[in-house]
Amino acid sequence: MPRRLISFDWALKRLLRSKAHFGILEGFLSELLQDDIQILEILDSESGRDTPLEKLNRVDLRARNQRGEIILIEVQYERQFDYLQRILHSSARTVVDNLPKGAPYEDIVKVISVSILYFDFGQGEDYVYHGATRFIGLHRHDELQLSDKQRELYQCDQAHQLFPEYYLIKVNQFDGIARDPLDQWIYFLKNEEIQSDFTARGLQQAKDELDVLKLPEPERRAYERYQDDLHQQASMVQSSYGVGRMQGLKEGRRMERERIAQSLLDVIADDLILAEKTGLSLDDIQRLRGTG
Repeated sequence: MPRRLISFDWALKRLLRSKAHFGILEGFLSELLQDDIQILEILDSESGRDTPLEKLNRVDLRARNQRGEIILIEVQYERQFDYLQRILHSSARTVVDNLPKGAPYEDIVKVISVSILYFDFGQGEDYVYHGATRFIGLHRHDELQLSDKQRELYQCDQAHQLFPEYYLIKVNQFDGIARDPLDQWIYFLKNEEIQSDFTARGLQQAKDELDVLKLPEPERRAYERYQDDLHQQASMVQSSYGVGRMQGLKEGRRMERERIAQSLLDVIADDLILAEKTGLSLDDIQRLRGTG
């Protein structure tokens, strides 16, 4: 049976910021981006989270690779309906903050945003989504290409390579079947286990170095508390979602009853009879008539 491993979010918090563990993170990013990623440095996070709940629900890391590209990695647990706007804000801010004052626009840094999501997000059947900015002709439907001089200036082949790119990994939607090396990584993200036949880059190092049993006792206790907090918070979110859903259903039924009663005000003059037929209270009927 596979050994239990430290969750990826905890590794981001405590381990992967160390240069000795860069190989794990490089392996994950190499399989995701289909490129040989070498991390030069881990940058300070700009998330600015202050509340304990935010610190629990979000883990983020900023890395710079050998091409000078900044890679934003974020693990997110809590539901956030405006999450797309938030990652847009994060990438835009990173672009602006990394352009020195007075520098030409050609020095704008390339940003790659990677979100590892442990909550239901958007509608779609896949579990990995990629977003990029592409310019498509309205009439001929061709994609705008860089000129030879632009390729030489920007050191890239396609226009979309100049703009931020986004990767959304919906971990909970993964079906557990590892079809390729990236799936092997997502299997680990979901199950905190690495199967013996997995060969994806970085996973062997993760298997060796992220063993829970190898943690010092104080670190292991802190990790167990963190996991317990996540389980408790997930239960609270689920409970509040269930309560909110029930309240929404009740409110919907009430509004439907009031709509029916409104249509019968001129038909049934007796407030008691109308209340009985619609399931509303006498006070509700009088309020609808404007006499309450």
